[in-house]
Amino acid sequence: MISKNQIKFIRSLHLKKNRLSERLFIAEGVKAIDEFVKSGWQVQAWYGTKDFYETCSIQNKSIIDEKDLKSISCLTTPQGCLALFSMPPYDEAISNGFILALDDIRDPGNMGTLIRLCDWFGVDQIWCSPTCVEIYNPKVVQASMGSLARVKVCITDLSMALKNTDLPIFGAFMNGTSIYERTLPSSGILVLGNEANGIHPLIESFISDRISIPQGNQHGQTESLNVATAGAILLNEWRRNQ
Repeated sequence: MISKNQIKFIRSLHLKKNRLSERLFIAEGVKAIDEFVKSGWQVQAWYGTKDFYETCSIQNKSIIDEKDLKSISCLTTPQGCLALFSMPPYDEAISNGFILALDDIRDPGNMGTLIRLCDWFGVDQIWCSPTCVEIYNPKVVQASMGSLARVKVCITDLSMALKNTDLPIFGAFMNGTSIYERTLPSSGILVLGNEANGIHPLIESFISDRISIPQGNQHGQTESLNVATAGAILLNEWRRNQ
């Protein structure tokens, strides 16, 4: 059974500063946990209710009741099991293939969805500015649906990374050239900006091609698309043209 000290420790990992200092993060639910295990990530501990405990093959596991699981879960409705994983080192920035660069993405749901999209469409790497939401935020881990286990993520100074690359750089803007009139190359960088403010002017200065998703509504009352939705459309067009 889980002890009070263990409960206190796991709850402390709900906070970013403690996750980073301990180099541990939380994954919840059978699917997400299995994806990390299959990808070779190191499990430090597993906790689950009786039904899940009996089917779990992880060695370092503990059975807990639903009340205790709810006390350590980051979810409103726990999914039966929870595991602690060690954080691997962040990937080094590559400068080849197709890269999604994220400038100051703050919403965990958007970040998790973008990670999942990169997994789906086969993007080679994600570059995140240091001001982006932490990729091991429980809400990011949950929204990625296990894709974080397979996607290479680099935390980097975007301005320096973009300055030093020879790859073509595309940026998503409201007033760019329609994506349906352009073809994204197999190797290049696509920059998506902050949910409220878009791409920072410094980052914008490195972008050679401004692209947009044309609005079909003639009334023009919708200001913009959600960044994850825009990412899905742009990545789909990139993959369709390969």
